[in-house]
Amino acid sequence: MLADYHLHTEFSDDSVYAVDDVCRDAIRLNLNEICITDHVDYGIKPDVDHPELAPIVEGEPALNVDYERYFPALAEARDRYATDLTLKRGLELGVQRHTIPRYEQLLERWSGEMDFAILSVHQVDDAEFWTGDFQRGRTQREYNDAYYNELLEVVSHYSGYSVLGHLDLIKRYDPAGIYPFEKNRDVIAEILTRVFADGKGIEVNTSSFRYGLPDLQPCTEILALYRDLGGTIVTIGSDSHKPEHLGSYLALVRRRLAALGYTSWCTFEGWEPVFHPMDA
Repeated sequence: MLADYHLHTEFSDDSVYAVDDVCRDAIRLNLNEICITDHVDYGIKPDVDHPELAPIVEGEPALNVDYERYFPALAEARDRYATDLTLKRGLELGVQRHTIPRYEQLLERWSGEMDFAILSVHQVDDAEFWTGDFQRGRTQREYNDAYYNELLEVVSHYSGYSVLGHLDLIKRYDPAGIYPFEKNRDVIAEILTRVFADGKGIEVNTSSFRYGLPDLQPCTEILALYRDLGGTIVTIGSDSHKPEHLGSYLALVRRRLAALGYTSWCTFEGWEPVFHPMDA
């Protein structure tokens, strides 16, 4: 079985990949299951009813998912391709401490339409990582410490998610190179302890390969630490935004997880993890 649990479509502000094309490509690639997880980033992006508040990125307003169109479109695609593909409905929540109430409201309204949610920290104090705004003016230690402390604060006060996305994301956008795991080990252990206690999981994000990172994301030290803490809920996702990303490196990551001592990986059904043998 192959399942890709981190996909973006035309409903994300940073993708134009049509839902129908994603489904057809997934079938062509012999994927059995996908979960579409389009972007919501309160603090930096408004909802579609306030386009005048949106930042302009590459000439277009950056907006959150149009929920009223998104969930019906995914439900229709799920039914249309059901013979050949299992489609699950999710979101990627770019949570910050000060935006937690917005996500609580969001899930109160829409959780019944969902199977799964990724919790990611893409910004701190509304400063983006990918633009370098967050890192600018800070030392490598300062922005790494600030990132992990923000993530700890978020998971300590919010549990409306299924897995943590690309836990060491800051590595992807670190202009100074890879910051040693050991320097943030204690706070990462606190994060994972809270994740485990709340019955949540983590994802392995295969975009690490296309970003040229030297290790998995999160890194093997984090994956080993989560395993040692008793963690078993692990999903695998490509973070796809384009056809060439879809389904990439899923089988390879499973082999790497097996080598680390994991015996299963997960999909989700109605917010509950479904465990699959690593070799199945």
